[in-house]
Amino acid sequence: MPSIADTFQLLNSEMFKERLIDLYGESQEALSSQIDRYTSLVNEYTQRFDGADVYLFSSPGRSEISGNHTDHNLGKVIAASINMDCIGVAEKNTENKICIKSITYSEDFTIDLTRREDIKNASGTYSIVRGILDGFEKYGYSIGGFNVCITSDVISAAGVSSSASFEMLICSILNFFYNHNEMDIITCAKIGQYAENTKWNKQSGLLDQIACGYGGLITIDFKDGQSPVIQTLNFEAIDKNYELLIIPTGANHADLSEEYSSIPTEMKAVAGKLGGEVLRDLSIDEVLKHFAELRESPGDRALLRALHFYEENSRVDQQVEALKNDDADEFLRLVNESGNSSWKWLQNCYSNSAPETQGVTVHLALTERFIKRIGKGACRVHGGGFAGVIMALLPRESTASYTEYMNSFGVGKIFNIRVRKYGAVNLNLL
Repeated sequence: MPSIADTFQLLNSEMFKERLIDLYGESQEALSSQIDRYTSLVNEYTQRFDGADVYLFSSPGRSEISGNHTDHNLGKVIAASINMDCIGVAEKNTENKICIKSITYSEDFTIDLTRREDIKNASGTYSIVRGILDGFEKYGYSIGGFNVCITSDVISAAGVSSSASFEMLICSILNFFYNHNEMDIITCAKIGQYAENTKWNKQSGLLDQIACGYGGLITIDFKDGQSPVIQTLNFEAIDKNYELLIIPTGANHADLSEEYSSIPTEMKAVAGKLGGEVLRDLSIDEVLKHFAELRESPGDRALLRALHFYEENSRVDQQVEALKNDDADEFLRLVNESGNSSWKWLQNCYSNSAPETQGVTVHLALTERFIKRIGKGACRVHGGGFAGVIMALLPRESTASYTEYMNSFGVGKIFNIRVRKYGAVNLNLL
């Protein structure tokens, strides 16, 4: 077991720097910043818990490349873990209590496992941990006490899965301390999903949790909802010449759960009209055969969202093939096509309850103008949509001028994102 002294020694070692390169890239500025970040968190831990033997954990956010809003109807997606992450310094305890201090959200709470209960007006963090504990027991896994200090630079409520990143961090800690590190990523993802479904009433699929937990650029086929098929993709065709950017639009989607949930609800309503539970139970031909009937009920928007689902599944297959063929132009064309479908068919780029506020669509319009001017690149709404961030893939030589261009319209910080090969991980085991 690594002592506090051992951990400080590890943080200043060449071996740890090599681990950080795999997570955050080779930039000396990034490495120095991350070493300071981990060191500061260990110091916070010792001040809060006066610990003896601690482990370091990291769980990334995720970027959704294609397959927007298809996972909850058992569709296909392309997603990647990214170099924004939630990190924790954790130690097993014998008190049968989970003690969590979150630096990012200024929270400090304890859950007594012998009499845990829902608390009225509890924070979202507390509620999601409660849901994770219930999920571990539901799926037949062990829980126990631990202390942890956590900090995160995954942008909150902005479409890069800060919640799933946190969920997979907590699952990794419980997996390591109490389940011999034998739990697979899909089971951990299901536990995170269960927590969101039961404690946040959020109809999320498994995309976010799997992408955060698994690592790298992947495609996931959710046809078998209990055993999704995950395939690692080679991103070299894009990565060698293009940069992945995340652009905040000035608002978050924390209070848009009803808008978000309307998408799976309406897709499933289309399926239900034709005797299925989800759209993957049906073919697009069956939907088109009942086109007029479906326009009457559940209505035009539900029908458009269903058509988006089928087209997205086809696009994901085409994009996987483009990457296999090292065809960056075709891949980017399909990213743009996917983004346009989200905007026009899925309709998740602004809230229908406040159409005068359209941060996502305004930022997409500006970015489309820039891409048209340089003749290369792609952009799309990112994550759940309605508010939050957009994603752009731009030539590396154009990112500086794009940043200057967007800054001229009052856009603030633009994040240069790196795909990292590790998902949720105990850094001591790398």
